[in-house]
Amino acid sequence: MDYQTANQFAQTWGLWLLMACFIAAVVYALWPSNRDTFERAARAPLDDGDDNGR
Repeated sequence: MDYQTANQFAQTWGLWLLMACFIAAVVYALWPSNRDTFERAARAPLDDGDDNGR
């Protein structure tokens, strides 16, 4: 395998790999069961440290 072939292979399959990773990340972020986790993470900087039973 020469450089041209390896380069073309890496560019083509690298694109598909990055697209698959992006789609997986979007699906994970928008999955309904993860909503509470992300809501708590969004409020974390605003919390004063008091747990209030949560």
